[in-house]
Amino acid sequence: MPATPPRPEPLQRARSAFGTLVPLLWATVAVALLAAGAEVWRYILLLASRNEALSADAVAASDAFVGSAGTVAPILTVVAGALLILWSVRASQAAAERAGVRPSRSTRAIVLGWLIPGINLSVPGSVLSEIEHSALELPADLRPRPSRLLLAWWALWVGSVVLSAVVLLWSLRSGVQARADGVVLHAVLDVLAAVTAAVTARLVTRLTRLLSPVRPRRRELVLSVRPSAAAPAARA
Repeated sequence: MPATPPRPEPLQRARSAFGTLVPLLWATVAVALLAAGAEVWRYILLLASRNEALSADAVAASDAFVGSAGTVAPILTVVAGALLILWSVRASQAAAERAGVRPSRSTRAIVLGWLIPGINLSVPGSVLSEIEHSALELPADLRPRPSRLLLAWWALWVGSVVLSAVVLLWSLRSGVQARADGVVLHAVLDVLAAVTAAVTARLVTRLTRLLSPVRPRRRELVLSVRPSAAAPAARA
């Protein structure tokens, strides 16, 4: 019976998720900015339509731009979000292993903390704070104090979640003015999503590096060579 291969360590699995997550986050930044530009273009056309008739080609191009960016951006966001949750679970396990303690939260608690509305305003920041605390090798009985980067990410995350709910509720309204305001809200949300994704990429990179610091390689240099012993005299 073949032997079961050993399961990768938490740090190795966290770094594996990190290698896919960060490029995907930067792709999300680019697409979200494109989506914001599409919404701004749509708003300009809405303003122009008050005074003059719009070109059918311009309207069709705007609709296609908004539709394409509005489709790709949410897909990338969902995939990046799923990888972020996976990375946070693995990084939490790696941080606990590094600190020599048991993880303070189960996998289920972390996943639900990211997904349940309301709770997801506080739990993700707390999870990342605990990862940072353990990665810095601070005492386990000391309360985690998030870094400035983590606090900035936390504020952006809360703002993104709240604004997403506002945009969703606003889309239920009808009327020309409500539609115009909705376009502005979508543009602001896209910009906020781009900034949040960029800060997330920086934060994930920092925490992963803290969990697996690069050890300097020792180099040996030969400074001098001493003869071990005098060569014996040759016989006549």
